[in-house]
This record gives sequence, structure tokens and C-alpha cells, in this order.
Amino acid sequence: MSAQHKNQVRIIGGQYKRRLLKFPDSLALRPTPDRVRETVFNWLGQDLTGQVCLDLFAGSGGLGFEAASRNAKKVVMVEMAKPVHAALKANAQLLGAHHVDVILSDAERFLARNSQPFDLVLLDPPFATPLLEKVLPLVVPFLADDARVYIECAEWPDLTGWEILREGKAGTVKYALICRASVDDQKISGQIAE
Repeated sequence: MSAQHKNQVRIIGGQYKRRLLKFPDSLALRPTPDRVRETVFNWLGQDLTGQVCLDLFAGSGGLGFEAASRNAKKVVMVEMAKPVHAALKANAQLLGAHHVDVILSDAERFLARNSQPFDLVLLDPPFATPLLEKVLPLVVPFLADDARVYIECAEWPDLTGWEILREGKAGTVKYALICRASVDDQKISGQIAE
């Protein structure tokens, strides 16, 4: 990323295409690269009309705003850093994205209070933490039928009980679209005792 575009993320598709969003300096912020976002939203089919999405580690907002740009009915962005949260709110206002809710909370606390089901969950926590492995089981109760989960990490967590629909790698970043494995698939792989 050039110095000129440092702390900015460009929306690559949908109604907000080409809009540049600014975010504050933070060592923990690592926006999903354009190429990866493009691939993921190709996998998702570009149009998220009617879907409710959760961006649990919103950060720069790149993933959540891409979902909002592609007609998601609602996007919930969760961010625990106050300056980053403020930037997300400002960017939602700048875009006129009234279907984006920005929540100041950490992921586990948000999930403990949540009662809403989601069709798409975006999980891109800071890499040097065990957060992905920690929250994967916590999102299960909030997955709508046929829900998909996007994960981005340096190393795959334990994916027992999950099915990988699509996966890719860009440099040191691994990413995948996953869903809950069906009960029949879990029996075949020996995860459920009969």
C-alpha cells in the first residue's frame, strides 16, 4: 500500500464501488487485501439481498462495507477500539449506509448479548491471537439456515464440525468460506457417535 493510500480502504464492488474509506492508525488493523475481498465476494455471488451479516472484528470495515455495498439487508459491525469504532460510524454516515449498525464491544461480549441470527458471519480477528478458534463455536447458535462463515487467518483453527466450501491463500494469509457440516457428514467422519 503506498504512503498516499495508507489508512484507506477502497470498496471494490456494489453501490459504494470505488469509495475510499479512511481508518485510524492501529497496529492491529490489517485490512483484507482487495484481491482477497474480490475473490470472497465472487464466491458469495456478489448480491447479498435480504441477508443479515455480522462483521465481528470490523477493523477497517473493508469486509462489512463490501457486504453493505452488495445489498445486504443489515450489516452489524463490532469493534472494541474506540477510535476505530468512531471511524466506522463516520464511514457508515459518509456512505449513507443506514443498514449498517456499528457496535462498540469486544466479540465475546457481543455474542453473549446477541439474539439475532445471521446469514453471513465475517471473522478476521488479529492474527497473533487465539480469537478465531475461541469465537468459531460461539457463533454457531446465531447461524441462520444455510449460513456461511468467512474466516481469515495465518493458520487454520480446528475446523471439526465445519465444511470448507472454498479456500484460498494470498501470501501468508489463508482464507476460506465455511459452513456447519451436516449431521450426515459428521457421522461419516466419525465426529458423532451413533
